[in-house]
Amino acid sequence: MKNSPGLFNRELSWMEFNQRVLAEAQNPEVPLLERLKFLAITSSNLDEFFMVRVGGLQMLMDEGSQKKDPSGMTPLRQLREVSSRVRKMVEDQYACFVRELDPKLREVGIHRLMLGVLTDRQKEYADQFFDREVYPVMTPTALTEDSQVPLLANRGLHLAVRIKRPDDAKEPEKFRHAFIPIGQSLGRLLRLPATSGHAYMTMEDVVAGHIERFFPAEEVVETVAFRITRNADLSLREDQAADLMAQMAAILTARKRSDCVRLEIQAGASRSMRDFLQATFSVDDLFTYDILGPIDLSAFMDFSRLAGFDHLRDPAWAPQPSPRIDPAQSMFANIQAGDLLLYHPQQSFDPVVRFVEEAAIDPDVLAIKQILYRTSRQSPVIAALARAAQRGKSVTAIVELKARFDEERNIEWARALEEAGVQVIYGIKGLKTHAKVCIVVRREPQGLRRYMHFGTGNYNEVTARLYTDISFMTCDPDLGADASSFFNTICGYSQPLAYRKLEQAPMGLRRTILDLIASEVERKRHDQKALIMAKFNALVDPEIIQALYAASSAGVEIKLNVRGVCCLKPGVAGLSENITVVSVVDRFLEHDRILYFYHGGAERVFISSADWMPRNLDRRIELLIPIEDKACRKKLVRLLQVRFKDTVKASVLGSDGHYTRVAPAAGSKDGIRSQEWIFKLACEELQEAHKAKSTVFEPHRA
Repeated sequence: MKNSPGLFNRELSWMEFNQRVLAEAQNPEVPLLERLKFLAITSSNLDEFFMVRVGGLQMLMDEGSQKKDPSGMTPLRQLREVSSRVRKMVEDQYACFVRELDPKLREVGIHRLMLGVLTDRQKEYADQFFDREVYPVMTPTALTEDSQVPLLANRGLHLAVRIKRPDDAKEPEKFRHAFIPIGQSLGRLLRLPATSGHAYMTMEDVVAGHIERFFPAEEVVETVAFRITRNADLSLREDQAADLMAQMAAILTARKRSDCVRLEIQAGASRSMRDFLQATFSVDDLFTYDILGPIDLSAFMDFSRLAGFDHLRDPAWAPQPSPRIDPAQSMFANIQAGDLLLYHPQQSFDPVVRFVEEAAIDPDVLAIKQILYRTSRQSPVIAALARAAQRGKSVTAIVELKARFDEERNIEWARALEEAGVQVIYGIKGLKTHAKVCIVVRREPQGLRRYMHFGTGNYNEVTARLYTDISFMTCDPDLGADASSFFNTICGYSQPLAYRKLEQAPMGLRRTILDLIASEVERKRHDQKALIMAKFNALVDPEIIQALYAASSAGVEIKLNVRGVCCLKPGVAGLSENITVVSVVDRFLEHDRILYFYHGGAERVFISSADWMPRNLDRRIELLIPIEDKACRKKLVRLLQVRFKDTVKASVLGSDGHYTRVAPAAGSKDGIRSQEWIFKLACEELQEAHKAKSTVFEPHRA
């Protein structure tokens, strides 16, 4: 991590984040199936890292680029550093699985088996499953010297088979090769009959154990599982895209044929097989990894839902209803009663879905405008928008077709919404639309009123149970005017105007953040208290980092909660000794963005859709939303502060780039676990509301 006196390398900082996730899998205090879940997450994270970040670096290297990143590293040096760091991480992953988790799973009755140790009943079941389900589906592809390499699926598991040619064959080569795709239709893990517990085999072991069925009367010399990862960092020339949807579909097709950026091979493969696979997919030793266990540990995510083993999981934290929301009243009446702030997943996301669903059927609602970046597979929000359009309401949806890895789903949703009569805009040329906002325009006795939902996360009711996010619902007239101007601007109907309260990237958000930091510096120079607290997913932007360094040097106290990548170096004398960086990794993915500036005692508090990265501030449409309601602001500050008090799941970043787990204070019996604390807060708020309500006699009315 010692690359530059001022900044950490982005890729290596990300690796440290994934290492913190892996630390949860290694933590014996975490329930066993939760440990397996965290291990699966590290595998999935690493896949995406290779497809995007490593893929991009390899393209730069292939172009001959010598341009250094802000930490001072060329693409080639970054690739070498990444390769070395990944190799260590893979070793840690499989040491965790093979030496710790797999043996402990066997102790509690979850057995991973091989053909050689099956009982007669299990062997018969595996044989019948292969005959009935596998053999009719899977088809080997033979490879010859003059044949084209078959198109193998990105991240798809395959078997490479080496077969000895008959002695009378005319070919000089003694061996030939074939590939068998394992595919996804049959699942990855086959459950076997067992008198107790849960017994299973991996699908590649099932197929490898019956490999002779595919090659009768031939000698199979070697069978090896392998997987390739393809580059997904393919960009779209939007200035040349007459039909964005068609061009995005072409990009999805191109990804299926893009270069291989990683080759994973089952450990124990012969040198001959290894050379063959590397030559076939043009991958050198730098990004070839020998895997000492099942390839692709993300498949074990399913075990987090394994029936009958609840004692091996975290106790459930059911999302709590907000005591501020009366279920007997419409969402419009609830919002009229005062601004609402919800913190997910400890508080339910249902009011957000209900807000859109009620708007769809309310006869007084005239228009709905919403940005959709990522949604669920069976989205109730999408269904509500379609229903609203079918009822004759004016519905505008900005569906971001360029949302990475959700492009295909968003294309399908865009088409479905268009068919329902929704005005659909496929994002903005040259920018990704990442803001989270929904406006409902309603006719009321006093005139038209605008109701808004602003969020830090997506309109996805599934991930809203897994990610920490903030929802803010209001009918503030100034925010309503700003929200309408915002939609008119990004839909291309008007030129950008100055907002009353909102701030937007890529136009003014960067400048606003820099001005807020500079304001704290100026107050400190006048011997006033100065404090900055912020929570986001990534801190990469060099200009903002330099502004934070300047603020630290001026004596401003800066407390940052950064989930993932952090290129800022804290605790460096004369540069950043007043900056603290912590990261929380727990059962929910930290995703909310909260900003706090002391501002001479007139505290300024915001939520945002943007991280402090060049892409968010310069190449995406993002929003910064001020929280002015006193109760909402107070609650938001508490949610921010508790992350810095976490002594159970928090780590602190050192000036050397490594993280150290925060320990409880000496003499303290119980530490503070911030996510648990927030869940208990949600429960306590609800209980207090019920107690207060029980003292009021409310008659049933006719």
